[in-house]
Amino acid sequence: MTASPSEPGTPGTPGTPGTPEAPGTYDLAVVGAGSAGLSGAVTASELGLSVALLDTSIQTGGQFYRHPAPALGAVRPEALHHDWSAFSDLRRRLAGSGTAHLAGHHVWSTVREGDGTWSVHAVIGADGTAERPVRIRARALLLATGAYERQLPFPGWTLPGVVGAGGAQAMLKSGLVLPGRRIVVAGSGPLLLAVASSLAAAGARVPAVVEAAGYLRYARSPRALVTNPGKAAEALLHGSGLLRHRVRLRLRSAVTEVHGADRVEAVTVTRLDADWRPVPGTGRRIACDALAVGHGLVPQIELATTAGCATRRLPDGTLGLALDDLQETSEPGLWAAGETGGVGGAELARAEGELAARAIAARILGRRAGASRIAELRRRRDRMRAFADVMSAAHAPGPGWQDWLTDDTDVCRCEEVDAGRVREAVTELGARDARTVKLLTRAGMGWCQGRMCGTAVACLAARGGTAEPPAERRPFAVPVRLSTLAALDEAPDPDAS
Repeated sequence: MTASPSEPGTPGTPGTPGTPEAPGTYDLAVVGAGSAGLSGAVTASELGLSVALLDTSIQTGGQFYRHPAPALGAVRPEALHHDWSAFSDLRRRLAGSGTAHLAGHHVWSTVREGDGTWSVHAVIGADGTAERPVRIRARALLLATGAYERQLPFPGWTLPGVVGAGGAQAMLKSGLVLPGRRIVVAGSGPLLLAVASSLAAAGARVPAVVEAAGYLRYARSPRALVTNPGKAAEALLHGSGLLRHRVRLRLRSAVTEVHGADRVEAVTVTRLDADWRPVPGTGRRIACDALAVGHGLVPQIELATTAGCATRRLPDGTLGLALDDLQETSEPGLWAAGETGGVGGAELARAEGELAARAIAARILGRRAGASRIAELRRRRDRMRAFADVMSAAHAPGPGWQDWLTDDTDVCRCEEVDAGRVREAVTELGARDARTVKLLTRAGMGWCQGRMCGTAVACLAARGGTAEPPAERRPFAVPVRLSTLAALDEAPDPDAS
């Protein structure tokens, strides 16, 4: 089923730039309505292109600008956000543009057709379970799909009360609820500071922020620090919030065990050496009723890699898309912006989204789309991307984290595969990579398709060597019913007459 030509936001006269070549065909389809996607969509629309903006959420803003539904009656949702004015501006521009905002669209595949256009396949509904499949056609495609949290397992991490660090922040921003009253925040990466300060400001008691890495590696790249003063200001803002609420920051430490019967009652925090191995005799128990934990973010790139896009290894060992100087992937006609090229924050995502949109407009319209502005965006992008690489390297997990694991620690939660079974597959059955471990143990075959356990399985399979990042090649980016697939050929085309 294709998008109807009467879809709100489809402007202009057929056969001219800025209008569909055929009914239901847009100049540009943007997947993801976070900072990068919003920036790309509104810029392209303002430059004269017809744009469809697809996102799983009903509201725009992505993960960074999550905000409560109007029914919750939040008086000041901006109080929980940094740089809310930038999002407000993008939202205002979106409302005034001709962009077709297709909310509740769960994109599961993108396909380049024989004529060079792209088909974007989605299922609709709040949870993607509506029966009707949807296909959007476009001349160009911009992926702004963001990232998801990286989790490293440890004993007790499946207990109720253990949530992702980003998940805790999402609960607060979108639901105005806390995962507990006394919450330890742990893992690695600058997100921890933002999460802890937000939780403390909302009334939670945060006894400690437990950071597995340190901050000395930032000092090795003074140029990246000096040219990005906003990042230092943001860190000072969160740091002052922690001081004000008397939150202790524990560096080079990790939560190595969670204690409790029916839910979290306490955690053990242990000092780490330079390789993230626990230092014997340094464990200290901290009472709490919730743990918010995350070890950085992983670019969400499966739509792109399944389409054949090349990737590059990032400093923290994850994979991002390999992009040219104007954000185009190795597949002509497919661009990407934001966290898909490496995690760098909302400001970088906005710059990349606009840069990609201007490049796409120039390609489709056959004329330059603001040469001086493009040069400025490239300089800004390069400056912020340099800092993002420094940040990625500073918080990259060390190989010693595997020493946290006991043999009965669940690694794959979906299929209940513990560390002992994975180690057995490697040492006794000859597995040398995550794929072989998956075939021997079912680790990664569950509902999340390895998003939660992929990093851990790959590291265990490497036996202390350099782990190969999960390939992120999945034919379905989201779960799709068989009935939906069967309906692809049966669904009537509303434009056929």
